[in-house]
Amino acid sequence: MDRSVVRENIARLRGQVLAAAVKAGRNPADIKIIAVTKNVPEERMLEALREGITELGENRVQDLLAKQPRFGPGVHWHLIGHLQTNKVKSVVGRVDLIHSLDSWRLACELDRRSREAGLVSEVLVQVNVSGEKSKHGLDPTEVPDFIRSGLDLAGISVRGLMTIAPLVDDPEEVRPVFRDLKRLFDSIRLSIPAVSMTYLSMGMTNDYRVAVEEGANMLRVGTAIFSGR
Repeated sequence: MDRSVVRENIARLRGQVLAAAVKAGRNPADIKIIAVTKNVPEERMLEALREGITELGENRVQDLLAKQPRFGPGVHWHLIGHLQTNKVKSVVGRVDLIHSLDSWRLACELDRRSREAGLVSEVLVQVNVSGEKSKHGLDPTEVPDFIRSGLDLAGISVRGLMTIAPLVDDPEEVRPVFRDLKRLFDSIRLSIPAVSMTYLSMGMTNDYRVAVEEGANMLRVGTAIFSGR
């Protein structure tokens, strides 16, 4: 891939995020762009870094562990895909944020492994807002009690919520999904002040503009950055 394509893609993405933020009366500086690097070669990742993208997201633990040693300090790693309990030991201490806490069993394993390593793992609770059976995540009604219970787990720190919207042709169709998650986010922030609700991770290549308009401050974008020739 010609480096200029990645550069142009990132410039276009930033411009559209800026426009969506301004439309919603938000500060675009508050919105983090996470470059999703699933199946992306190292040279493309490096070009994104040269354009100032420092947040990288991987779906699979094994891919993250394989790529991570090739990059120096200044890169913030996110695990954005489903995390199996048998992979927790490998990932604890290796990422800045885990976006996919989706069960109590996983919460307990993250807590145990993190305490053994002498650290606290920062996590987002994955919420299945749309109710799709094919997607992981808690039912929205379960989330407040789940987070309250998590306050007893010293090895993890819940920092916000994440969702994956249905893939549709018209992004306007998923606006209610993002709106509902933002309402839940705000409700938890008010009702459980002991939790530091900082990040709202929602919006991908197909729907990130709508997500920004509805309050997302973390976007997980791959194709819009790395596609093209």
